Amino acid sequence: MANHKSARKRIRRNARRAEINGARRGRIRTFLKKVETAIAGGKAEEAQKALQEVQPELQRGVAKGLWHKNTAGRKLSRLSARIKAIK
Repeated sequence: MANHKSARKRIRRNARRAEINGARRGRIRTFLKKVETAIAGGKAEEAQKALQEVQPELQRGVAKGLWHKNTAGRKLSRLSARIKAIK
């Protein structure tokens, strides 16, 4: 257990950051799921619109340090390729 005042503060801060990051990651996953369901349903237009919505969310996740930029790029690339395949 933490004995220093600064260590206790660090524990509180880490817990708060984990909470915020979890919420952000969950939000991004929700947007990704919208694209996935549209692709699974074969709805190319709806999937394209959902992809346009998920792009800034993913980039925000990269900016906040949730994901590596290559991970976000890979996800977007794969999703757009799948949308292109249904068209």
